[in-house]
Amino acid sequence: MNISVRGNFGDGQSSKSDIAAEKAEVVVDAYFSADVETDGSIPGPFSILSFALVYAGSFDGNEFRRPHDYQTHFYRELKPISKEFEQEALDVNGLDRELLLRTGMPPEQAMTEANEWVRRIAGNARPILVAYPLSFDWSWLYWYFVRFSESGSPFGYSRCFDLKTAFAVKGRLPISQAGRSNIPKLLGSGHLHTHNALDDAIEQAEIFANIFEWDGNHHE
Repeated sequence: MNISVRGNFGDGQSSKSDIAAEKAEVVVDAYFSADVETDGSIPGPFSILSFALVYAGSFDGNEFRRPHDYQTHFYRELKPISKEFEQEALDVNGLDRELLLRTGMPPEQAMTEANEWVRRIAGNARPILVAYPLSFDWSWLYWYFVRFSESGSPFGYSRCFDLKTAFAVKGRLPISQAGRSNIPKLLGSGHLHTHNALDDAIEQAEIFANIFEWDGNHHE
């Protein structure tokens, strides 16, 4: 899979400046739904144990295109980077940290492979990381990409989309009322929230597409 980006050319009646602008490549965003499962609250002292990225659609400023399915994805389980962990985090995700110390992929390999995968899927489009809420998943993945990937972050330092903010703005809600528990059924996903990174990234990709296309009407 590769997202194509095409130029837009004039009809011969435009000014020179218009023609120059029209001949420029159309800027397209390629969205990737991200979910991380960790053994603590912040990166560095604690570790990512697993993460997933799911291709979630594209937007050229005029048309949003959701994928036909959510089978274009990337998933890895990682070796912890420190001895520290918070038991509450492990209780939530159910991952076997001791096993991952022996069998988890080194983060250098995982983040380099993830970077290459995102760039390959995005093609000429600009990769955008999507999460709900963005603050948690972005802080972990950006830190890991910068620290471990040979090519840094495929999302730069700011190409990201917060679903919580989008839901609040479109639904005319305070941020404090824009949590997942308040999402109406028409915006929900057919996938369960399991705390498996891949399951949750797919669920989130569906919610993202629904919110992107939503007109803000709360009636089902």
